[in-house]
Amino acid sequence: MSSIQAPLRPLSTSEGFLCGGLAACLAVTVSNPAEVAKTRMQLQGELAKGGGPKIYKNPLDVFAKTWRNEGIRGLQRGLAPAYAYQARIIMSGAASGAVGAALGNPLFLIKARMQAYSPSLPVGTQHHYKSSLHALSTIFRAEGFRGLVRGIDAAILRTAMGSSVQLPTYNWTKSQLVTRDILPANSIWTYLASSSVSGVCVCIVMQPADTALTRVYNQPTVRLPNGRLQGTLYKNPIDCLWKTFKAEGSTAHFLRIAPHTIITLTANDIIQSLYKELVIKRWS
Repeated sequence: MSSIQAPLRPLSTSEGFLCGGLAACLAVTVSNPAEVAKTRMQLQGELAKGGGPKIYKNPLDVFAKTWRNEGIRGLQRGLAPAYAYQARIIMSGAASGAVGAALGNPLFLIKARMQAYSPSLPVGTQHHYKSSLHALSTIFRAEGFRGLVRGIDAAILRTAMGSSVQLPTYNWTKSQLVTRDILPANSIWTYLASSSVSGVCVCIVMQPADTALTRVYNQPTVRLPNGRLQGTLYKNPIDCLWKTFKAEGSTAHFLRIAPHTIITLTANDIIQSLYKELVIKRWS
């Protein structure tokens, strides 16, 4: 007669953060080339009537031209600050997504600028940094602390909008698939389907703020008579969205957000399941 197996204990807070961190870093690695493409497409034709002339025709064209002219280094520009940003978000995981975005703003700022930089086919304002540390020190020397928090209002808006729908739509979809016996609870297909629905919802809600964030981060600055540096194109994210809409019409760059959401949520569930089987079950 086989004994009844005791249920596994739930993951601790630190274990949950560890699994979530691994999932986020995996998602960043896979989705970073798409982030580079998204950033460059968001910046080309900036405030030009009708979007102006296009260097890149579509996301695949960005991949092809970046690979041909810059290689793998070009496709993975900004990867180091992207890792650091995810680590910062995880460290502030007990706080809200908006607080995490505010604390990680300097890292997201330099990531966007590094991804926009292209020595071959530049779009938007170009900021050339040798490394993440070089970027942080250059911005701090030129603009002080205000330079490192530039665009923080856009970052909070973007993250708050995305966080408001990401987990609720994921959990709701997963619950519907399981309770209606469409898919089993611990199936990778359940994770993929749920995260795909969540990714689409995040795209729709977050995209306008994401475009504003990229442009506010990357805009050129001018020094005022009082010594303060100010963006020359936008006052704030709302001003950016309004000017963009007036000049270019309704544009969308959904490329990166959905893959990142899908990979993060799916990988998080898989990693947690593996951790329970390989670590908690073995040592219980």
